Amino acid sequence: MAGLGVNIDHVATVRQARQTVEPDPVWAAAEAELGGADCITFHLRKDRRHILDRDATLLRQTVKVKLNMEMSLDEEIVAFALAIKPDQATLVPENRQEITTEGGLDVVTNFDRFAEVTKRLQDAGVVVSAFIDPHAPQVEASARAGCDAIEIHTGTYANAFLRHMARPISSRDCDEVQQSLGAIDAGLRLGTKLGLEVHGGHGLTYNNVVPVAAMQGFGEFNIGHSIIARALFTGLRQAVADMKQLIQNAE
Repeated sequence: MAGLGVNIDHVATVRQARQTVEPDPVWAAAEAELGGADCITFHLRKDRRHILDRDATLLRQTVKVKLNMEMSLDEEIVAFALAIKPDQATLVPENRQEITTEGGLDVVTNFDRFAEVTKRLQDAGVVVSAFIDPHAPQVEASARAGCDAIEIHTGTYANAFLRHMARPISSRDCDEVQQSLGAIDAGLRLGTKLGLEVHGGHGLTYNNVVPVAAMQGFGEFNIGHSIIARALFTGLRQAVADMKQLIQNAE
């Protein structure tokens, strides 16, 4: 059964909009755990636009479920991860100008640096996952670099689904959704064949998660924006519980 990782970055984004102390993402992590989260995910960016060093340190001290740190290959961030030792590090691309992560990490191009960071983290007892597009060369490179897991970027599917919902139904829209689902399934199958644990994430919502969650073999889904958005109306515990129920019912 796939676990649910709740990304709390957007709670910190609201706090940083006013440069104040609330809402506290560390409190949000506790609420998410009480709602049934199996993992707490956060992204410590180079520019500290949302999660701060203080948050990451307190999360390491207080989170009782798996703690997953999304991180770039930047040496400052790698050193920080080695200091706090999250349970899992998910290596992601990072662009200062992006609103959110725009695609998977290019492991093929960055193979040497990626493999070096992977080994350093694993030597410190940290499980390593790579956030990648569901393309065979990227899956294979992640396995060759020694990753424990991959997280398939589901954003292409999420965007296709959104376009499909926003327009009158057309065969082109349906084909785009089905093709992106097929790519996710192919990446899942190849990753599993290569001995990797396979996770999924990016753009997954209450409306689009079921077709992906119904695929057999995923170990974890990391979801943030949709859960935090619903929490504004239902509270975070209930929002987490609702998403977890959707994932479990789909399997």
